[in-house]
Amino acid sequence: MTRHIARENEKLKCRLLTLSADVEDAYLMAVRALETGDTELAAKVASSDDRINRQEVDLEEECLKVLALHQPVANDLRFVVSVLKMNNDLERIADLAANIAERVLDLKKYPPITIPFDFVHMSEKVYAMVKKSLDCLVNLDLDLAHEVISLDDEVDKIHHGTYGLVIEQIRKNPDNSEALIIYLVVSRYLERIADQATNIAEDVHYLIVGDVVRHQN
Repeated sequence: MTRHIARENEKLKCRLLTLSADVEDAYLMAVRALETGDTELAAKVASSDDRINRQEVDLEEECLKVLALHQPVANDLRFVVSVLKMNNDLERIADLAANIAERVLDLKKYPPITIPFDFVHMSEKVYAMVKKSLDCLVNLDLDLAHEVISLDDEVDKIHHGTYGLVIEQIRKNPDNSEALIIYLVVSRYLERIADQATNIAEDVHYLIVGDVVRHQN
């Protein structure tokens, strides 16, 4: 039974890592599309979301099969539960990346304006969190997981600052208010992606240590 569980867990891990790579690509394409106004790239991100959703459903079904057929316990059970949780977190990141891509299409309806906050800095900070959360998963690196968790406050602070910057620009340029609000929404999406990366890091902590750190900050 132990060998069977080990093989099934390895299959789950491979599926999760494949999903992780696709989600990472979707995020990078969405950010690039917003930076450049590339609507074709934005449409590519939106279309990739269906494939990622199918991967998420397939992985969830595989996890449930392992639970039903092998009834894992202790560390093996914790691993399957962690995969289920991280699977959902990754799917949410992909959804948010698709949302960013859709906003690129929305922005084409308005005259171009300068992004009212440091989008490059914020998106790179969020990407670092996503990348590190996936790295800590691959390597089961507890220190790196805790680093991701600590970075979440920084992204929250950037997003809160963005709100003030956008309101100031709306007051100065009311004709641009619709486009400015779209950029504020993008900032919110980035902040939520950072939250999902934090969830993954917290799931890795749970996988390694066995206790739940979520909601303890």
